[in-house]
Amino acid sequence: MSTNRKDSQQKSAGAARNFRFRGESQVLDEAARTSAPGQFVQLSDGFVHYELAGPPDKAVIVLIHGFSVPLFLWDPTFAGLVDAGFRVLRYDLFGRGYSDRPDTIYNQALYDRQLRELLDALGRTGPVNLVGLSMGGAIAVRFTAQHPERVRALALLAPAGFPIPASRMFWMMRIPGLGEWLFDRFGEKLIVGGLAKDFRVREKVQELEARYRVQMQYQGFKRALLSTLRHGPISTMVDAYRVVGKQACPVLLIWGRDDHTVPFALSEKVRAAIPRAEFYPIDNAGHAVHYEKPEIVNPLLASFFDQRI
Repeated sequence: MSTNRKDSQQKSAGAARNFRFRGESQVLDEAARTSAPGQFVQLSDGFVHYELAGPPDKAVIVLIHGFSVPLFLWDPTFAGLVDAGFRVLRYDLFGRGYSDRPDTIYNQALYDRQLRELLDALGRTGPVNLVGLSMGGAIAVRFTAQHPERVRALALLAPAGFPIPASRMFWMMRIPGLGEWLFDRFGEKLIVGGLAKDFRVREKVQELEARYRVQMQYQGFKRALLSTLRHGPISTMVDAYRVVGKQACPVLLIWGRDDHTVPFALSEKVRAAIPRAEFYPIDNAGHAVHYEKPEIVNPLLASFFDQRI
């Protein structure tokens, strides 16, 4: 890492650390974890919230969610794959859901370390199968590029990682101090209101909004999202895709044709980087393609992994 980039990261981290965001009235402590569903494990950066179900003797399928909606976004996929006889693990990324919000830089290294340590803590040191949605897809790609011996097969759902046009607000939020002020005042509108962009059907958004807001009350949520906007694996993963493109790991690519969050047109760039990927465009589906079309996506995932487990 260059000195200038390191200095920039430290400056932005310091600005976020000293800022107190409105609405974050609760501390994610032992009492909160006790009342939460699922399970927890402590890793080097903090506690991670996860759920694991299905036959213990099966190879694990790991579901990695996107930028801000935590593990419950996988409800249809988790239930569908477990019912199909698979062992399935889903977890909240640091800063989201009921996982801790460590006081650190939310970059590619953090998410890679979280997944590696989580698998180790659960005794899954052999190859696993990864499913990544949006930013979770970028995390899965980097993990596969960095640890090819630990990945049996990779499924990507509208994965992030390639540059897309960004708004003026996005660039302003990357400025230390100004970004905190803007995110404090407009962040809720942007992130909660942005859920509608992920779906074609408004009713799907209404199902999720109340559950989404639960995580927002815990201190560190907005700080984590803002740090991810500045340093995370959102649009800087092209090299990792190309590395995976040269590996032997089987890859499945699924994308909603009506995706306006990570535009469908980017599927061409992913396919160019990973030419062997099996590609399935889904009609009448937005960014959360697995949530809107589980009757199509679940069988595709089950068939893909059934051939490799």
